[in-house]
Amino acid sequence: MKIEQIYTGCLAQGAYYITSNGEAAIIDPLRETQPYLDRLERDGVKLKYIFETHFHADFVSGHVDLSKETGAPIVYGPNAACEFDCISATDGQEFKLGKVTIKVLHTPGHTMESTTFLLIDENGKDHAIFSGDTLFIGDVGRPDLAQKAAGMTQDQLAGILFHSLRDKIMTLADDVIVYPAHGAGSACGKNMSKETVSTIGNQKANNYALRANMTEEEFIKEVTDGLLPPPAYFSMNVAMNKQGYESFETVLHNGMKAINVTEFEAVAEETGALILDTRSAADFSKAFVPQSINIGINGDFAPWVGTLIANVKQPIILITTAGMEEETVTRLSRVGFDTIIGHLDGGFEAWQKAGYETDSVNRITAEQFANEVDIQKDKIIDIRKETEYEAEHIEDAYSKPLAYINDWVKDINPNEHFYLHCAGGYRSMIAASILQARGFRNFSEVEGGFGAISKTDIPKSDFVCQSKVLKA
Repeated sequence: MKIEQIYTGCLAQGAYYITSNGEAAIIDPLRETQPYLDRLERDGVKLKYIFETHFHADFVSGHVDLSKETGAPIVYGPNAACEFDCISATDGQEFKLGKVTIKVLHTPGHTMESTTFLLIDENGKDHAIFSGDTLFIGDVGRPDLAQKAAGMTQDQLAGILFHSLRDKIMTLADDVIVYPAHGAGSACGKNMSKETVSTIGNQKANNYALRANMTEEEFIKEVTDGLLPPPAYFSMNVAMNKQGYESFETVLHNGMKAINVTEFEAVAEETGALILDTRSAADFSKAFVPQSINIGINGDFAPWVGTLIANVKQPIILITTAGMEEETVTRLSRVGFDTIIGHLDGGFEAWQKAGYETDSVNRITAEQFANEVDIQKDKIIDIRKETEYEAEHIEDAYSKPLAYINDWVKDINPNEHFYLHCAGGYRSMIAASILQARGFRNFSEVEGGFGAISKTDIPKSDFVCQSKVLKA
């Protein structure tokens, strides 16, 4: 028996590849299936099952394509009403894989079909659980995503999750390994560890939600406290995972269409496409195609695309660095953005060489910012998360998280200059591009963000000025 965690950092997502005696199972696969097919062929094993812990909200799984390509059935837990062929297993049902057994533990609460898969080794010993979004390392799944589908409140779902954890998971031996679907950075929980593997015993000792003396009422209060609104694309991804979707190969073929500079503007206008520039913040700031939005590929790319663009059906034309076209299309498809018209042939360099109009962002260094800002008079917008702001911030700065830019942008006075920063410059350049696309040019974006600013003598505070925290 072999177990491999295939972790994708930009999504904070773990898929699992299990083999035993010539047979394989894959749990929660990513959208692109070729790497799995290559691995199966290389190992000389047959894919027997594709297990899905639930209908994922934060990414589009590869279950449908993988099943078509291999003939392996898709297995969900109870309550899974798929709109394609799948096995909706019963609680306690067992599936043989070579010399090992995978047992279904129905663990609703995050969603009503949420299921944990228990791996029992060839000696009949409980070896590991694949807990999906039910149990994370240091956290548990948020109970607010399935309210509409379940016809319940988040408190009711949290109560169900409480019993799932205590009746199905905490009863397992302390040495059982825990393999979750996500780690730190995922929006499916709020307090996940950077660690991606643990044990039941370790989680009983260290996970706030698994305290032995915790009451159901305490659990509900602590699990639901501080939950941020889910990104808008989550519900669309759930629908795709439940109903099926366009073949990844088709999406990739469309996205790899090269559009030359003379056709680019016309194609964008005719299709209503958003121009998405995935170059670095530093490159983008110097020059870019007017009206384009910058979300750098070397960052939390896919989650920010989903959060800020939201509508997965939005047509997109890409501008990437040379050679990154396929990687960009792949990452977009993972979160359901399948309407990719193509990419600018030759990238931004081709646009610039052709002599077309370009735009730029007024980016200043932290030192320039420190020298020219007047803390008492000038407006400073901090677009980090509220928790980052609360830990430490520039005195008198306003907290306006990037995730809520569509809410607070309407309050900007176009005649008042302001400074814009995040933690390191990635998010502030996203915000700068959105602001300029909407006609705002009355700001300076600070290179290096708070990380660079904190090294200057700018006055900083470690408490929250409640009147300046955005309430959204």
